[in-house]
Amino acid sequence: MNFENVCIESLGYALGPNVWSSASIEEQLAPLYERLKLPEGRLELMTGIRERRFWDSNTLASEASALAGKDVLSKSSISTDKVDLLIHCAVSRDRLEPATASYVHRHLNLTGRTQILDVSNACLGFLNSIVLAGGLIDSGQIQTALIVAGENGRPLVENTIKTLLCGDFTRQSIKPYFANLTIGAGAASAVLCHRDLLKSPSAHLVKAAVVETDTSHNQLCEGDTAGDALDMQTDSEELLVAGIGVAERAWGKFKDHTRWSADTPDHYLTHQVGRTHQRRLYETLGIDESKDYSTFPELGNVGSVSLPVTLAKADESGRLKQGDKVALLGIGSGLSSIMMAVQW
Repeated sequence: MNFENVCIESLGYALGPNVWSSASIEEQLAPLYERLKLPEGRLELMTGIRERRFWDSNTLASEASALAGKDVLSKSSISTDKVDLLIHCAVSRDRLEPATASYVHRHLNLTGRTQILDVSNACLGFLNSIVLAGGLIDSGQIQTALIVAGENGRPLVENTIKTLLCGDFTRQSIKPYFANLTIGAGAASAVLCHRDLLKSPSAHLVKAAVVETDTSHNQLCEGDTAGDALDMQTDSEELLVAGIGVAERAWGKFKDHTRWSADTPDHYLTHQVGRTHQRRLYETLGIDESKDYSTFPELGNVGSVSLPVTLAKADESGRLKQGDKVALLGIGSGLSSIMMAVQW
């Protein structure tokens, strides 16, 4: 996929006010740790995640997304009455019907011209949405799009702690629940537009994207509602192997399509799973880790928000300079990967 006129006009994000450290989660799991003789500090040591953010209890996905939406619109030259398309692309949603995008639309006071829809594809939803909106912009069907995602991992983490404390678990049987403890919460947003609408000389151009999908592994990470709570089980070891395989094939397509080598990008940003995933990914693809920008140590895995919030914070920090080549390496359980080339 190639794009000619698609720009990331502005980026935004919002983070929950409650900080949960990995140490504090282990304190809540103290009876389990003592019974199984698990070493303190295991969670941070294995993942590299020091802490994560959570929203206040009962915060809805649309409310989180609206906070990020307000942030990006405050920075954007595109006014609310010029937004042609609103996509909500988080794993979290307010309810099955109507679309969570409808609540975000109301929170942001968008107008009747704005088409609304939800996109759901695990942690890959934001890049999927850029591809979809970018295609509509390039084809001339729309001029602008607002993409938002609000994730709330708190109910999942709280339910996981409750489950682990109530069950008769062994060191082996707790493994499917371990990944749940890496999850955080947050929201991210982006305004996309046709390059002709830019009022700034700096154009963050979406240049190209490739996709690789292998659904033979979609059972390795499955989540669903559990009454009023959430439940998810993950075979982290097998998912890592399968995910790296999908990413390796996507990387081959990416290099062929863009004519970029591993040395070409000035920056790499990935989905923020944790230290082990990141190291294995970069080793396999032959990428220099010094070009990485990460947020997982302080935010954990924030689902569909992870990659865009990392991009927003990298931009905010001044790390990304005009003209830099940026490679966005996304992946979502299922499994599917999108790798995207952006010129800053």
